[in-house]
Formats: sequence, structure tokens, C-alpha cells
Amino acid sequence: VSAVLIETGETVGINQNEKFAMQSVVKLPISMAVINLAQQGKLTREQTVAFSKDDLVPANMRSPIRDKNPNGGEMALEELIRLAISESDGTAADVLQRVAGGADGVQAYIDSIGVKDMQVKYTHKEFGAEWSYQYENWATPDAAVALLRSLWGQRDCPKGWKCEGLTLISFMTESNNPAGRIKGLLPSGTVVAHKTGTGGTRDGITSATNDIGIITLPNGNHIAIAVFVGDSSEDQKTREGVIAKIAKAIFDKWNK
Repeated sequence: VSAVLIETGETVGINQNEKFAMQSVVKLPISMAVINLAQQGKLTREQTVAFSKDDLVPANMRSPIRDKNPNGGEMALEELIRLAISESDGTAADVLQRVAGGADGVQAYIDSIGVKDMQVKYTHKEFGAEWSYQYENWATPDAAVALLRSLWGQRDCPKGWKCEGLTLISFMTESNNPAGRIKGLLPSGTVVAHKTGTGGTRDGITSATNDIGIITLPNGNHIAIAVFVGDSSEDQKTREGVIAKIAKAIFDKWNK
């Protein structure tokens, strides 16, 4: 766990410097890297990006793009970002990673914004095919919160992009990410911009049950929070319940 009250800098953490497999949490730094290229004028939201059958992630990974385009196709860059963040589409993330210059390009962006202890090495297709690879796309909870704070400080849209529809914070808020984690026990109507990540289960051990996000408190302040549950033998309800209880405890403390 790592959390910070953005307006005051107050922090709290548990094992916040340990490494955890990101799984789909990696879609956030990938998307941020692509938007950074747009800010530099190297991309536009309307431009079309082609993808082939070889780009599609395997059936054990979520991908509405693959389901609708089994032989490949093309899509506007903005829609790829929305699908990666709001729908956690693995194919969208891999195509965006290619646009960003591959894993090296995403890593260069992460390093450029001063986020330490976060590594991107493989695509979704690669770590979906080889169990051990997921642990090479890792982050510490503190690094995930540092990424969120960077995102919070970049809320203005790139020139020429539609702020009302493009911002990653909006896509994270309107997402179909599992609602039983950070949002699970928070009061109804609480605004949470978040990105989850979920690993597979092997020999009764689930590699990752993650959620990172920004909570808007009723008092107007904001919490950046990351909770990673790694290599757990507990069932999904229990794993998600731990995340929900931690988020609620921090919410209650800092909403006073």
C-alpha cells in the first residue's frame, strides 16, 4: 500500500517499496507515454493506427478489439487509449506500446518524469504467453503513486485534443474496471479515477490483484492510492475486500 493526500503531502504505506507485478496497471504509463508524444506534436488524436492479426492478445486476456477484429484492422489513436484505460483492452495497450516506441520507449518516458522503481519490459501478449514475464513488468506501490501524482499534475490536455473526452483521468473515472476494490466500500457517488490489474491463478496462487487511482474526497481534497495484492492464495472476494477496506480506512482518516 502507498497513499498520499495530494494537497498536503501526508503519506501512509505498507511494504510500499516492494516490487509487485503490475499486470494491467501498466496500461496507464503506456497511455501517458503516448499522450506525451502528442504533447510534443508527434501524434494527433484522429490519426489511424493499423494492427494485424499478429498484434492481437491471446484468448486468456481481455480484448474487445480482438473479439470484434479477429483478422486485424485500424483504429483512431484516441479510441485505442480509451479502450486500454476504460475497457482494459490488452490489444489496445500493445498497439499503444508499439506507438510509444516499445517497452524501451515507455520506460524512457517513466524515467523522464522522475518515477523510480517501475519497470516495463514486455507486452501483454508476451507476458500473457509466459507466466514468469509478468513479474518483469513491476512497480512498487510508491512508484505507482508517484505516477499518479505526475498524471494529476498534467491534467491539461495536449493541444488539439478534446479535453472533455481524452484526459486519462476521465477515462479512468468512467471505466469498467472492477468496482469492488478501491471503490468497494466508499460512499456512493465518490469520484474515483482508477486502473486495476489482475493476474492469473496457478497452483492456487493468484499473481496480482491490483488497483491504483485518485479518490476525490467530499472535503475537496484528493488521495492518490495504490494497493497491490501479490501472489495470494485467497479467493477473489477476499483479495478485493482487502483493497476496499484499506481504501475506506484511508478515506475516513483523511476526509476529516
